[in-house]
Amino acid sequence: MWEYTEKVKEHFENPRNVGEVTRVDGVGEVGSLACGDALRLTIQVEDERIADARFQTFGCASAIASSSALTEMIKGMTLEAAAKINNQDIAQYLGGLPKEKMHCSVMGMEALEAAIANYRGVAIPKAEGEIICECFGVTDLDIERVVEENNLSTLEEVTDYTKAGGGCGNCHEKIEALLYRIMTKRQQQAEPKTETKSRKLTNIQKIKLIEETIENEIRPALRTDGGDIELVDVDNNTVTVSLKGMCATCAASQFTLTDFVEQKLKEFVTDELMVVEVK
Repeated sequence: MWEYTEKVKEHFENPRNVGEVTRVDGVGEVGSLACGDALRLTIQVEDERIADARFQTFGCASAIASSSALTEMIKGMTLEAAAKINNQDIAQYLGGLPKEKMHCSVMGMEALEAAIANYRGVAIPKAEGEIICECFGVTDLDIERVVEENNLSTLEEVTDYTKAGGGCGNCHEKIEALLYRIMTKRQQQAEPKTETKSRKLTNIQKIKLIEETIENEIRPALRTDGGDIELVDVDNNTVTVSLKGMCATCAASQFTLTDFVEQKLKEFVTDELMVVEVK
């Protein structure tokens, strides 16, 4: 059983601002009954300030409490200030949420974004993305956004914040592969920037540097996860490799090539290189 703060219990047992505002200037609808949670947020705006906000929701105690808390937070706020509210702000207002229920605060944030966009008469850009979780209709772009904004790093955290992976489980491998790509990118951004190399090398020099980089920088990292790599050919600036072991069958193999192998070769050899895989 999850432990709820007193403030969560209070907003669940005595939710504020249930219903619809008298004059609907903006409406945001997120979630779906099929997925188990749905929220409709309406706002009334006067002089670019939210004069009133009300909600209707179908969901668990955390969904009701998050929606109730959100309306209390934004009433009286300027639209500019309200637009900066994120899911962590909602959770903190409630004194915290069980990690398994953080998706409820994300739903509140998304409903607010949609309501403000609706008031302004603009459509929230809908990048289609690839459906990762068929059970809950969650795309790779949905996951990337939540992972980046909340500094997530595990499959369990992604499920807690988005519900992705909480159904049949068939998407777990895809989520892990997506996390691998995001974590690799995050690590690269955290590393000190090195001077980009664009230099003239003879073929012999280039091949030697590529072999050294694979042996010293790439292969040890791949072997820690049960994988390996073989240099197949170097044709001008195209490096052909073959992934071995676990890397050969991993769903993240394409990310391994572009976000790790290719980046390492560009860093230590020349930034003109491009890596392709031969099966």
